[in-house]
Parts: sequence; structure tokens; C-alpha cells
Amino acid sequence: MIIVMSREATDEHIENVKRRLEKEGFSIHLSKGVARTVIGAIGDKTRIPLLALEAMPGVEKVVPILQPYKLASREFKDEPTIIKIRNVEIGGDTIHVIAGPCAVESREQLLETAHMVKEAGATLLRGGAFKPRTSPYSFQGLGEEGLKILAEAREETGLPIVTEVMDIESLPVVYEYTDVFQIGARNMQNFNLLRKVGETDKPVLLKRGPSATIEEWLLAAEYIMSSGNYQVILCERGIRTFEQFTRNTLDLSAVCAVKMLSHLPVIVDPSHGTGKWQLVSPMSRAAVAAGADGLIIEVHPNPSEALSDGPQSLTPDNFRDLMNELIQIAPVLGRKMAVDRE
Repeated sequence: MIIVMSREATDEHIENVKRRLEKEGFSIHLSKGVARTVIGAIGDKTRIPLLALEAMPGVEKVVPILQPYKLASREFKDEPTIIKIRNVEIGGDTIHVIAGPCAVESREQLLETAHMVKEAGATLLRGGAFKPRTSPYSFQGLGEEGLKILAEAREETGLPIVTEVMDIESLPVVYEYTDVFQIGARNMQNFNLLRKVGETDKPVLLKRGPSATIEEWLLAAEYIMSSGNYQVILCERGIRTFEQFTRNTLDLSAVCAVKMLSHLPVIVDPSHGTGKWQLVSPMSRAAVAAGADGLIIEVHPNPSEALSDGPQSLTPDNFRDLMNELIQIAPVLGRKMAVDRE
């Protein structure tokens, strides 16, 4: 349930409500909005009538949350959440683009790409140091060496880093280098890992699983948030259907649906969503039109020689053309592009 405090509620009123709930075994999650404070309470709902919360000073109303996900729901927080990553804010009216190679292959490759995507307007840098691959014989990433290269690229360009954490064992070393944890599609329901990143203070980019419903996706976000970390960015990256022409089926309706159901920002991955570089630009434009707060796009200096996901990677020239298109489209939709050009 949520307890909506009145505009006149004092800090003492809020503390009194929190103490009563905690005494009855409820876990408390506080959300302070522009107009009023909302207290989320998770626990035995049969005890709610016995608490007489609406009789307490400062309480405006008590509202049950009907969705199985509580903290991620619009009922808990109606205002859109904005996630701060160094000098970047994801959410609101500004659209950000995260760009870079699927995998860090070498220092030269990563640094070259980082400078190119920044010059084109990207505001965050992506790159995998640990790569979960379908085949055990495929390139698995450079590990900590790749993280060090990403950190060097951040120092040179100023772009915050987004990189994947695959398991609890590698969490400490990834934490040391990254600005944003990426939870890949295969790990969306790795609940132990979700809880652990939920105990950290870094933003989490949560990709939708290939067979996950929207409710399951939001419940995965709930695992992170219920552990104390509210800095969750949702990422639609396509789901598995009967279609075989594209790598996945990019579900842009999910962007609109999640915006209705949740206050969390949503970005779109048209690279994994289609698997074909020719489709990345049109689906990026469509994602912005659908209301996405950002994009995550794979860019490689020479896609034909990429060790991972070359067929879906844009060249730097193609990426620059896409950014120029998005800069023109965003204002028509009442949005603006966050562009960090050298």
C-alpha cells in the first residue's frame, strides 16, 4: 500500500507514520515528490485496517497498490524518475544515446570508437568486458583488462561507462570501474544478482528478457528496488517470437505500456532488437516517436571485423547520420536530444 501525506505534513508526521508501520513489521520506502511525500509500505495487508493510518496527523489517504510490482509502479510514484549518471540525467524531456561496440576488443578499437561516438553526439559509452555468449567458443571478452580500457576511454572523453555485470563473483571488479551496471537479457531473472546490484549505489540498466512479459520485467526491477537501489533504467531489446528475419522482435508497444505502468525511464536497443544494421536507424527513430528516453546502439569502426555482433553494428558515419536525424525529429515530438559533441 501507499500512504499519501498531505501537503501540510511535517517531518514529524512522516516519522510517526513510519514508526507505526515499522512496529507492525512493514518495510518502508519513502518517495518525496514535488508536491507531497508518499510512503510505500510492504507487509501483511490484513493488518492495514487495524493501523488506522488515515486518522493520523498529516495523512491524506491510504491507497492499496494492486499491481504485483509496488515500488516500480505509477501508483507508488506518479512523477517520472530521472536517473543521474555523473553529468547525465536520463528521463524527462531529454533523450540520451548510449553508443559503443558490443565488446571491448582492444585499446585501439575502444578508444577510437569512444572518440567517434562522442564527436557524433553520444553522451554515454557502452562496451562489454565480460560477454555472455550462446556458444562457449565465441569471444568472451577481455575481463578486467577491458574494464581498464573503458575507464581510460572515460578519462579521455568524459563519457560515463555502461557495461554488463554477469554474475555476483564479478560484481566487485565491475563496480570498481563502471558508472552503470548493465543486466543483460539472459540475467533479467537472475534474482540473486538483482538483489546484489540493488544493494549498491550505482544505476542499473535492466534489459528485458527474450521471453519476458512486461509484468515479469517490472518485477525484475522490483527486486533491485526492494533491495534499496531505486536507480533503475529499463531497456527494451526485443523479444523472441516466431519471426526469423530479424534477430528479435522489437516491441515498441512495451515502451508505451511501461510509461503507463511505471515511473522508471525506458530506453530502447534497436541493435539487438533487429540484429541488422540497416534496421537500426529506422527503429531508433520509431523508438523516439514511441516515447523512449534514450537509445543504446552498437557502433564499431569496422563491423565486418568485429568479434561480436558485427552485422548489427553501425559504422561511425552511419551513426553520425542517425544522430543528425534524431536531432531533427526530437523537437517535433516535444523532446530534445542531449548531444555531447567535441
